[in-house]
Amino acid sequence: MKDFFKTNIRRIRYLTNVLSIALVVLSIAAVAMRGLNFGLDFTGGVVSEVQLSSATTQSELRDTLTPVLGEGISVTKSGEEGRWTIRYSADQGAEKHNAFKQALGDAYPSSTIVSDSIVGAQVGQELYDQGGLALLVCLLCILGYLSFRFEWRLASGALAALLHDVVLVLGFFALTQMEFNLTVFAAILAILGYSLNDSIIIADRIREILKLKPNEKTADVSDQAVIATFARTMVTSGTTLITVGALWLLGGDALQGFATAMFIGIFSGTWSSISMGTVIPEWLHLEGKHYLPVEIDTAP
Repeated sequence: MKDFFKTNIRRIRYLTNVLSIALVVLSIAAVAMRGLNFGLDFTGGVVSEVQLSSATTQSELRDTLTPVLGEGISVTKSGEEGRWTIRYSADQGAEKHNAFKQALGDAYPSSTIVSDSIVGAQVGQELYDQGGLALLVCLLCILGYLSFRFEWRLASGALAALLHDVVLVLGFFALTQMEFNLTVFAAILAILGYSLNDSIIIADRIREILKLKPNEKTADVSDQAVIATFARTMVTSGTTLITVGALWLLGGDALQGFATAMFIGIFSGTWSSISMGTVIPEWLHLEGKHYLPVEIDTAP
């Protein structure tokens, strides 16, 4: 496997780059046509905490309340035994809330509603605006760092790989219509940092080789850099995916969106740093001469 990777590294880089571009186009189309299924954190809604004396499962409670509250319902454990947190949209106002209490009382006569809280649409819009601002500031800071740290051609590849990972996550959530809430948004911000780290490792190795071998072809340098960092990339990505997989299996509904977004981001970040992160600088004609010291004219 290792020998196959070494002998076919350039073909792998170019093929995965084409795949990345196709997936980005598909993701943008999915977001534009279907949009994101924003959760109550962004749209507003009701959060009710209930105490059930009888033993019940999450799926049973969801099946009981879905006919009354709709498919957008979220049911999660609330720490104590028999206590559940239920989130649902606030449309129809008091009528829907009364129907919820009636259905809960009929199915679980000894149940108690511990608390009710409403996330207003204005609060949801504020979270939406602040989340977008946080993402923009994060991208601008990363752009500033890349511009300072690397030559702009090499930095362009790392930035493209970064945007590729975020767009793929958004496209997946648009296609599947999984709920997009604050935990998923937190995962996107985490993906930005993770993907950037992966791209910088390869970019730094490309820069080092170009300084040592300024006359070597950029494509050959990229191949050497990817091969040199491949073992490190696989170990890092593999161990992180194991952790995220544990979150997905054991975290329940509360962490399912976060774990799904992280899994996609880590997986796509691994191949985008190898494909877009190396191919785009080649397209922009990155060469060793761009890292040669600038000659200063000392003539009077």
